[in-house]
This record gives sequence, C-alpha cells and structure tokens, in this order.
Amino acid sequence: MDLLAHLQRQFAYDAWANQETLASLASGAPPTSLRFMAHVISGEWLWLGRLKNWKQAFSVWPEWTWEECEAQAGKLPPLWQEYLRGLRPASLEQPATYTNSKEETWTNTIGDVLTHVLLHSAYHRGQIATDMRAAGLTPAYTDYIHAVRQGLMP
Repeated sequence: MDLLAHLQRQFAYDAWANQETLASLASGAPPTSLRFMAHVISGEWLWLGRLKNWKQAFSVWPEWTWEECEAQAGKLPPLWQEYLRGLRPASLEQPATYTNSKEETWTNTIGDVLTHVLLHSAYHRGQIATDMRAAGLTPAYTDYIHAVRQGLMP
C-alpha cells in the first residue's frame, strides 16, 4: 500500500473513531470530555483550513454542544478524503506554511501536518476515554485494530 492510500485509510479510521466517540458522549458527556471532543473537531477544521489556505473558522477550544460537535464532525470526512485524493506522493514532502494560534509562522511538510492531525485526534480521544472512565461511564472502543477486525473502514 502506498503512503497516500495508507493516509486515506488512516483518515477513514479517524472519522469512524470520532463518530464512535461522539456516540459514546450522546447520552450525557462529562463537560471535559465534550470540551476535548470539540477541540478534536475544531483542530481538524483548523488544519484542513491551513492546508487549503482557508480563513480560520473556529477557535482552537470552542464551547460547542454535543449537537454542534456532531454537525461539524460529520462534514469533515468527505473534505479530508477529497483533499487526500488531490495529492500525489511528492505532495507529502511539499511545505505548508501557516500561522498558528499564537500568531507564529511555521512551515512543515504536508505529510507531517497530516500525521499530526491523526495523532492529535487520537491523543485527545484517549483523554476522553480516561475522563469518561473517571466519571463511571464506558467510553467508545476506538482501537484501530478493532475497526480493522470488524471491517468498519475501507
């Protein structure tokens, strides 16, 4: 499998894991868990916007309801897949220059930005799972291998 196909699969997993996490938060999320989920989703919007040179639409830590999280999360998967389909292998090494939330200008490769998006989301989904367990709730089972075993992604 080439790297672009691998990234498409990873972003499909990310979309599935975000939806599973949102579903686990639907019946009453601890406030911190919902805050982390809003941050995951707004972070994905932020990085997609940086890669596509869009104006930043959301704050880094928005105060979203569960419904707002669900609505915004649902829009991302086709946009990520469209972006990835437009890349060529050499694109992953191309620079992406952006301004971060501290108004600092940085340049990273597109491949490194895409990797960051995936790892950032997984990191915060782990925080959500920990927070939910501490509140006596059962978090979503979002292990990558579980999704593969169950045929839950392409």
